[in-house]
Amino acid sequence: MTKKAPSKTEAKTDTKSKKNKEALTLPEISEADISVLNRLYDVVQSRKGTDPSVSHSARLLSRGTYKIAQKFGEEAVECLIEAVAGRKDLMIGESADVLYHLIVLWVDAGITPDQVWAELQRREGTSGIAEKASRSKTTKSVKE
Repeated sequence: MTKKAPSKTEAKTDTKSKKNKEALTLPEISEADISVLNRLYDVVQSRKGTDPSVSHSARLLSRGTYKIAQKFGEEAVECLIEAVAGRKDLMIGESADVLYHLIVLWVDAGITPDQVWAELQRREGTSGIAEKASRSKTTKSVKE
């Protein structure tokens, strides 16, 4: 039996209802999603100190924090450009680039994904405004 593709109207309605559901609840991060980032981290970590001529990650890491941060910033700007232009398909690719370069920064700084996931979990259920206010107080007391 051949399945009939939905009409444009059905597809739009289905997309709108999905968007409304997504706006109301945050999806849980599945283990498969996290494992992709964890595996990428492990690969980048394994490239630390290896031959820069063989691995892009090794090359980035050998160039130091400044260059890694610069590359991360470039990728972030490219992602923002695609977002503003409304090009979701290109934004997806740029988002992957941003995540990759963020992971390279983590490896360079000695930060593990588990540390970041723990911080996200700590913030879970806290309003963004309240969380930001708590950071401002902590930052001010550290600076003083």
